[in-house]
Amino acid sequence: MLYLCCMEAIWYGNKMKVGVLGGGQLGRMLIQEATNLNIHLHMMDGDAAAPCAQLAHSFTYGSITDYDAVYAFGKDKDLITVEIENVSIEALEDLEKEGVKVFPQPRVLRIIRDKGLQKEFYTDQNIPTAPFAIIENRVDLLAKASFPIVHKLRTGGYDGKGVNILKSEADALTSFDEPSIIENKIPFQKELSVIVARNENGEMTTFPCVECEFNPEANLVEFLFSPADIDSNVEQQADEIAKDIIQKLDMVGLLAVEFFLTNDGSLLVNEIAPRPHNSGHHTIEICHTSQFAQHLRAILNLPLGDTSLIQCGSMINLVGEKGFEGPAIYEGLKDILSIPGVYPHIYGKEITKSFRKMGHVTITGSNMDEVREKTKKVQAAIRVIA
Repeated sequence: MLYLCCMEAIWYGNKMKVGVLGGGQLGRMLIQEATNLNIHLHMMDGDAAAPCAQLAHSFTYGSITDYDAVYAFGKDKDLITVEIENVSIEALEDLEKEGVKVFPQPRVLRIIRDKGLQKEFYTDQNIPTAPFAIIENRVDLLAKASFPIVHKLRTGGYDGKGVNILKSEADALTSFDEPSIIENKIPFQKELSVIVARNENGEMTTFPCVECEFNPEANLVEFLFSPADIDSNVEQQADEIAKDIIQKLDMVGLLAVEFFLTNDGSLLVNEIAPRPHNSGHHTIEICHTSQFAQHLRAILNLPLGDTSLIQCGSMINLVGEKGFEGPAIYEGLKDILSIPGVYPHIYGKEITKSFRKMGHVTITGSNMDEVREKTKKVQAAIRVIA
């Protein structure tokens, strides 16, 4: 907790009980930054072997979607945050009423975790986004679809799961038969992301815009590059939209805003995430403040950090090689460690599966040509097999 005494700010971070719902790789990297400020993080996850299980100050095994489990976990905490949106919002709402601080706020999580409510928020607030329709089931899908479209589950999707590209009625017949949304498939030049932070005082900062390249089969980010190769006007517009969204949500915490840069040069918001995000992992090495440190600063109402670049960089997601399942083997790790400016992050997941996120690698350099050349070498050298 932050106390003021004799005109000096005195930090007692370890006296404040901070709970985190979710114990995956985002929580693992959050712990690493919390250690620097002597903040004790208490994690909860439904996987007893979660990446945070052996690293957290305390670890609670339990379902983060179960009301009773989340309420019991949170009632002795000063503050609760999340590393995933799919949690018991009802429990968080009751904890908030009883005086526990919850950031991002439960009302914000309720909007963002439901892609239908999220899209309605954009249209209500005049935030540019792709045209969409909310559908209830496959019959509704077939009645409203005009192919090609993007089909997304309203809740529960993650890491590329819960999103299908439908090119025909035949594709629709094998897609989700659940509440979902359909969007026009937008022709675009690039996919971009901006991460914005906001604390209780209303202070805001954005990280430099990044350019993302996706693996079409896994529907996951394969690479990202920072800074993005875009016009300064586009960068400014993306910053302004990200700040506008977090202000209109009146949200405290970290918000990742994903954009399409369309062929006519306009920006459309694709999705948002109210937490540290895959498109911000590179900030650990290439920005003065990482996204994980910034998340902690925001939720604890500390001064936000300097987000400017130290150097150019890229990130490669390390995902399980297709067709492999079993104890993870990181083939080529020794080879990439011999390349200057390459920083692997292994998430501690013992079992690999096809396209499962197992780690990431940040590549740094003095210019983007150097970064792209080293990125190719790293991509060719390393893979996760069993």
